[in-house]
Amino acid sequence: MEKIVTFEDFTKVDLRIGTIIEVNAFPKANNPAYQLIIDFGVLGKKKTSAQITTQYQKENLINRQIVAVINFPNKQIANFMSECLVVGAVKANDVFLLHPETKVKNGSSVS
Repeated sequence: MEKIVTFEDFTKVDLRIGTIIEVNAFPKANNPAYQLIIDFGVLGKKKTSAQITTQYQKENLINRQIVAVINFPNKQIANFMSECLVVGAVKANDVFLLHPETKVKNGSSVS
């Protein structure tokens, strides 16, 4: 392990379930990516950029539930403002999205 964090540190990260409702190409990104709009239920909709083009086609992402960090500060990526961070497992240069096994309410907390 490179870094040790306390449980208190971990509880500061707000991981939530959301459903991808829109996917667009992001040609201005330095690395191939999609622009996503994710519905977090009562927490609202948030935009993000995700480098997931090698494993996922745009049409297969619609209505897919994912896990995302929603309490990072916004981040400017090219001409796009990212409002959350989608969580995935990384293998070489590929990202595999983390998701619940069954459909759960958008905005549900992950712990």
